Amino acid sequence: MTNEAITAEARTTAPRLNFAKTAPKAFKALIGFDAAAREGLDPALVELIQIRASLLNGCAYCLHMHTSDARKAGEDEARLHMIGVWREARNFFTGKERAALALTEAVTLVDRGGVPDDVYAEAARHFDETELARVLALILTINTWNRIALSTGKVAGEDERTAG
Repeated sequence: MTNEAITAEARTTAPRLNFAKTAPKAFKALIGFDAAAREGLDPALVELIQIRASLLNGCAYCLHMHTSDARKAGEDEARLHMIGVWREARNFFTGKERAALALTEAVTLVDRGGVPDDVYAEAARHFDETELARVLALILTINTWNRIALSTGKVAGEDERTAG
């Protein structure tokens, strides 16, 4: 095993803090922000955004959770398989969904050049200002959830929402 592989293994198996229990006010505030972001958005679109950001961030915990949620909500399995290559699978997604996926990528990967004007303009063409603000808030929340899950070593397949 290489040093890099050992480090990656140690990173995913060492016990880490439980963010919800250790920072309950911050956790509850994030839950509230997440709920406000989702309000009025199509649940299928919400899951597509969350899945795409989780893929980009390499968050297996959130990816498993949101693909499971999407399936439970009736999302088509073929579309789930195409989210990672949505540009090449344009016929699987509406123009509105493609605009949201492009915006999700730009915001998630903001360090690679910001949010280009054309990406923002295309999203603004498909969403009114209130919806666009909620889509942006949703992108921000899933990126935060991804970072919490990754930094606290959450394990894919375990869903704390159903535990207990």
